[in-house]
Amino acid sequence: MSVATQSERGVGRIRSEWWRPALVSLLALLLVIATGEIVLDGAAGRSPLIPKSPAIAGWLQGIGERLGYRVFLVPILLFAAAYGAMLLLTRGVRAPAISKRWAIVLIAALHAIVFAGPILISTDVFSYIAYARMGVEHGINPYLHGPIAISRDPIFQYVGHDWRHVATAYGPLYTLLSYPFAPLGVKGALWGMKILALLASAGTLVLTWRCARARDLDPVWAILAVGANPLYIIYGVGGAHNDLLMLMLMMVAVSLTLRGRDAAAGAVVVAGALVKATVAALLPFMILSRRRLAPILGALAALAAGAIVAYAAFGVHGIDVVAALNRDAAFVSTDSFATEIAHLFGKPGVFPIDHDLLKASLVLIALHLMWRTWRGYDWIAASGWTLLAISVTSTWLLAWYILWPLPLAVLTRDRRLVVATLALQALFLLHQTSPLFAPVQ
Repeated sequence: MSVATQSERGVGRIRSEWWRPALVSLLALLLVIATGEIVLDGAAGRSPLIPKSPAIAGWLQGIGERLGYRVFLVPILLFAAAYGAMLLLTRGVRAPAISKRWAIVLIAALHAIVFAGPILISTDVFSYIAYARMGVEHGINPYLHGPIAISRDPIFQYVGHDWRHVATAYGPLYTLLSYPFAPLGVKGALWGMKILALLASAGTLVLTWRCARARDLDPVWAILAVGANPLYIIYGVGGAHNDLLMLMLMMVAVSLTLRGRDAAAGAVVVAGALVKATVAALLPFMILSRRRLAPILGALAALAAGAIVAYAAFGVHGIDVVAALNRDAAFVSTDSFATEIAHLFGKPGVFPIDHDLLKASLVLIALHLMWRTWRGYDWIAASGWTLLAISVTSTWLLAWYILWPLPLAVLTRDRRLVVATLALQALFLLHQTSPLFAPVQ
């Protein structure tokens, strides 16, 4: 067969799939509509899905209806279905179904919509502000006391009831980063947190793009998989969660490793762990893969510096990460897989022995993945599997926890990790659908 004939067939194949870009454009429009529906309805008035909050989205009121569970679930499920279809249509096709420019426009539009609206789903951002105000405005150590210690502060009324007596479990680096927002007042601090989350998300996506290119993967598909993800947009960016800052630092470490800057990468992993401890799971796989002292030395230097700063700012409690992790590990949420499995076997809940079994399972999974990494398995994939295992074995599961492995999953050729991560997210969303089948009150 001649080269001309092959070329003509290639052009014909591309022309015969003209419908693919058109369908992807329609799916992108559905993502924007679903996001807009949730944000506009969330800004309409009192809703069980919108935490009590200062009025920061008043210009959107009067457009949508009250965001009840049913009203929320229909667009979020539509969002998830359109997102999944978009990933299938843009994965591994020769002719691009969506260009780089339009992928960035779509992701930017989704971010802008949730940024303009109220805080969605979670009260965590108010805890961030409360801990900052405790330290800056009241001189109270947030590692020793919960927000109840500032019950007369204007931020207290917005803190979730479950966390009013709980000292911060976040790393000292994040606590210090949040301090400059405290003097801005409640509204100013809230906008500051939203901007920080937006910038962290942008940084994560830029680094995901660069890492995908460095690994000869499709960068457009990679940023779509992360930046147009329903949990990432609605729960992560919409809730202004500090997990986004952790993810950005995680991706900085991955990028540095791919560029051969092992010492700096080890240091950044520790910096990420000083925001949220989970990202420390990357370090052993990075070390085993590189088989050099550089990441160890970088990590130790960052750990020493962080410990000195944390001790100076917060005393010994600021560096007692193990105690905070053990305390949080005892919490049990209704969305966790451990709880659902317990109910499946007729148990009323998760017992102490179950906590021990889950921890042992996680250790065994991590050790197996370390052994595989030593034998040559991709350390980024191993790290992603470990973060996924942490989500599955945790008795305290929240939507934004399932985002942790996603940027790593899109950077590996092990498609099982991408499938498993997205399947876990789908199961989480399906678990939320019970109100759709409940009788209308």
